Amino acid sequence: MEYKGNKQHLPSKICLVCNKPFTWRKKWEKCWDDVKYCSDKCRRNKNLASLKSI
Repeated sequence: MEYKGNKQHLPSKICLVCNKPFTWRKKWEKCWDDVKYCSDKCRRNKNLASLKSI
């Protein structure tokens, strides 16, 4: 996947922790299907998100 020019058409996902949308980044090019969290902070707090849902 290579995106040049208009960045409106980049794929996006919803973060599992903060429920905010985030868009594709070049560093996630090879592992986009595995990306679940928008940031390192959310990745570290993934256990807190599961506690909130209880």
